[in-house]
Amino acid sequence: MNKRPDNVRLSDDGTRVRIIDQTELPNRTVYLELETAEQVYEAIAKLRVRGAPAIGICAAYGMYVISLGLPADNYRTFYANFKLNKDYLDSARPTAVNLRHALDRMERVVIDNGEKDVEEIIPLLKAEAEKIQDEDIAMCRAISEYGLTLVKDGDGILTHCNAGPLATSLYGTGLGTLFLGKEKGYDLHVYCDETRPLLQGARLTAYELYNAGIDVTLICDNMASTVMKQGKINAVFVGCDRVAANGDTANKIGTSGAAVLAKHYGIPFYVFCPTSTIDLRCKNGGEIRIEQRSPDEIKTMFFKEPTAPDGVKCYNPSFDVTDAELITAIITEKGICRPPFGESIPAAAKK
Repeated sequence: MNKRPDNVRLSDDGTRVRIIDQTELPNRTVYLELETAEQVYEAIAKLRVRGAPAIGICAAYGMYVISLGLPADNYRTFYANFKLNKDYLDSARPTAVNLRHALDRMERVVIDNGEKDVEEIIPLLKAEAEKIQDEDIAMCRAISEYGLTLVKDGDGILTHCNAGPLATSLYGTGLGTLFLGKEKGYDLHVYCDETRPLLQGARLTAYELYNAGIDVTLICDNMASTVMKQGKINAVFVGCDRVAANGDTANKIGTSGAAVLAKHYGIPFYVFCPTSTIDLRCKNGGEIRIEQRSPDEIKTMFFKEPTAPDGVKCYNPSFDVTDAELITAIITEKGICRPPFGESIPAAAKK
C-alpha cells in the first residue's frame, strides 16, 4: 500500500485502524490498532485521535474495518448493521462536523451500490476512506498556500490548541502555513497557548513545531494579552471544528477569548479549515452543540494531586463559539473567505 501519514492509517495488513495515541504525547509515542466499533469510538471520544479532519479520517477507516466483520450474506442485513455502527461512531464527538461528513460519505457508498454483492462493496469502502484522506492532504496543502499570503518573514504568530499534522494528515490547517513557511525559508516566531485543560498546545503544537525546527515559545493561555500588548503578535492562527453559515466558528475552549483580545489590539484573527468543516445547515453559532467533558480534566488530569477540593463543581465545555464579527478571514482550500461571511462562506462551500 502507499505510504500514508502515520497519525491515522490502516495497519499493514489492512484489517485495523492504526493511530498515534495523542494522549501519550509528547513524552511517549504509542501506536494503537483498532478493530472494533467500541475501540474506534473510545479512541475518538477519549481524544486518542483528535482534530476534526483526523477524526473524520479515523471514522472512515473505522467503518471499513468494522464492515470486514459484519454479516455479508445479504445486503439488507449488512446495511442495517453498517448503519447502526455508523450512528454509534457519529455520537462520539458531537461538535466536529467532519466526523459526520466522513461517515455520511461511507454510508453513501453502501447505499449507492445496493445492487452489488457485499463482497464487492467492502473494497469500495476502503477506497472511499483512502480518498477522504487523500483529499485532506491536498486541502491542507492548498490552505497552507493561501495562508502564506497573509504573513511576512519575521512575523509573530499566536496559536491556540492544535491544528497541525496530528489533527489532520500532512501540514495541518491552522499550523500548515507555519510548516510551509519553514520549507520556503520564512523565519516565523510562534507563541503557543498551552490550551487548558487538556494542554493540546503544550503537548502537541509545541511538540510539532519544535520538532520541525520552527521557533516556538510556550505561554499560558492567560498570557496572550501580554504578548499582544508587547507587540510580539502580528496574527492569530487557529483551526476549527465547525463553521456556521454566518461565519460563527466553534473551536477549542479559549479561542473566543483570544479573538476578543486580538480585536482589542487590532491584530488579524484567522481561522483555517477545509470546506468540509463548513456546515451550511447550521445558521449560526447558537445552533452548534457544545460538548461537555469530565471535571477530572480540570482538577486531576496532569496533576499529581487534585487542584481543588472534591466537592467543588466544574464547568468544562470542550469548545466555544467565536462570533463572526471577531474573525478577520476564514482560510479554506478554495480560497480566503472575508466578510460578509454570509456570502463568502456559502460561495466557497459550493465551489
